Formats: sequence, structure tokens, C-alpha cells
Amino acid sequence: MINSICILRLSAIGDVTHALPVIATLQNRFPNAKITWIIGKIEYKLMKGLKGVEFVLFDKSKGSKGYKEVKEQLKDTTFDVLLQMQYSFRANRLAWKIKAKQRVGFDKKRSREFHSYKLTHRIAAVEKQHVLDSFMEFTKVLGVKEKEFIYQWNIETEADDQKFVNQYIQKDRKNVIISPCSSKKTRNWSVENYAKIADYLVEKYQAHVIICGSPSPYEIEIAGEIEELCKHPVTNIAGKDTLKQLYLMMKSADLVISPDSGPMHIANAARTPVIGLHIATISKRSGAYNYPNLAIDVFDQAAGLVGKNPEKIRWGGQVVHPEAMNLITQEMVREKIDLVLGV
Repeated sequence: MINSICILRLSAIGDVTHALPVIATLQNRFPNAKITWIIGKIEYKLMKGLKGVEFVLFDKSKGSKGYKEVKEQLKDTTFDVLLQMQYSFRANRLAWKIKAKQRVGFDKKRSREFHSYKLTHRIAAVEKQHVLDSFMEFTKVLGVKEKEFIYQWNIETEADDQKFVNQYIQKDRKNVIISPCSSKKTRNWSVENYAKIADYLVEKYQAHVIICGSPSPYEIEIAGEIEELCKHPVTNIAGKDTLKQLYLMMKSADLVISPDSGPMHIANAARTPVIGLHIATISKRSGAYNYPNLAIDVFDQAAGLVGKNPEKIRWGGQVVHPEAMNLITQEMVREKIDLVLGV
């Protein structure tokens, strides 16, 4: 009998949204089990308030002190099951400090950075699997059948978050959010292309275009450059919203356009159509799970730019080339826009 489950997934934003269907499935299958989630400090800002889940925060900025704080908080707890759903060295090091009767991790091929140390069980080795599907494999080890999977993305918000959204969403028009930045600049499309797409949205669909971004100086600068290049007025909220407000903004929008990034997966969690621009990553592995038909994937062509056969690149590997972003054309994006808004 399973009475307590610990989930270890610290980061990043996109990956923690992938863990939400795991939570929903476990809560349905083991309704009396206490679920604890060890999560990163930033990621917690989006997941805070998730019903039926106790959070333990890990602050990587504290270095060794961060590990000690988690160990101290859980020193009197032995979990029935620990799901090690991350194989970075930071996550593995943290896992070793957690007491559990069963420790479930990735298969040998996906394990790295001493991930296998102390494991008692592994998920099945499945080739070329989406990240979310690999997470769901952890539930199978606990006896869950695929027919019991629950694909729900539950994110809790508050009234003040909705008030923020109400300031910007225009109910008499189509609202389209452009989230232009990824955490890695090599995944980003050009500001000129985004501006042209924004103008297309206004001219063809009379859309209200909203540009979002984090509070980082780089993302605020990029959002500002796009705004300046647009022929028509757009709304720039870069640096103004929280993660929960962004979720609600996207939930209220008709369409989101984004590179492979946390915001792309937040849009997916909000069940809002999202056009994912995949330059350096494979959409079948890391794309918006609910909208594979809207992914624009030029990974294979990008691999050619660096002289590699895409079939021989490790699943999950990335391509870095300064010209790769030019492989995605405005016409490709317009076709996807028409697919969603032209109905």
C-alpha cells in the first residue's frame, strides 16, 4: 500500500508543467496518499497552491545550504516512494539526501550524472519519447495503467491575478500573445520576423497582439524592439506579469506564438493553441503536448547547418548555429496562424 509519494522535479518551467498530469494521475489512483513535491524556488511560483500537494522548496542559489535545508525539513520523513524525475547532478545529489523505501528513476540509457545511485526501480526504456510521456512512465512502475492516465494541467490562481488579466484582454477581438524569448538565445526568432507577424495578425484578423516576457533586461529589450518595429499598436507587458498571471493571460487568449520555452508549455497547460517555433530542439520530444499540429520544426535542417545527420543526434540533443533561426519563415508561421484563426 502506498501512503506517501515524493516527486523530485526541480526545474524548468516547461518540465514542471509536464509533471502536472503525473500529479493528477497519482491523486486519482492513490487518493489517500500524501504527495510531496520537491521543486525549485522559481518554478514554485507557478505551482503554488496546487491542491493536495505539499511543497518543499529547493533554492539552488544557496549552494550547499540549499541541500541542507531540504534534508533538515525531511529528516523525520521516510517516503513509501520517491520518483526521481530529473537526472541532473543537482537533482541526483538532492535525491541521495531523501529517505524512501522505493526509489524510481529513469532507464539506464537516459540516466546520467550518477542518477542510478540508490535506485530500486527504473521506468521502461522507450525510444524517442516526449518528455511528458517519459514522466507518465513513472506512474506505470506504481501499477498505474495507461487507461488510468489523467491529462490535466491544474494551476491555481487568485482573484488579483484575474484582475491583472482583465486590464489587457480585449473581449471584442482575437487576442494573440507573442512570447518571443527562450532561456537560450539560439532558440529565438528575429525581432523583425515577430514584428511582421504582429502586423499580419492586426491587418488580417484585427487581432489584439500582446507581447510578453520576463523581467530580465534582455527580454524587456527584445519586447521593446518588436513593439517599435510594428506598424500597428501592440500591448507590451514584458516584465509586468507573474507566472500565474501569464498562465491566465494565455488561458484567455486565442493563440500564443513562442519558441521552445517555458511560456510555450504554460500555454499548452492553459489549453490555448500555441505555435511552437522549434529551431534547436525536436518538437516530438519537447513540443507543446496538446498541439503537435501547430509545431514548426526545422531541427533536421538546422542539423545540416552544423554538418550533422539529425538521425544520429542524441534524442534530446540540441543544434546551435547562428543562422538556424532563419530556417523558419514568416510564411510558415502565417500558415499556422490561418489554421487557428481562419476557422
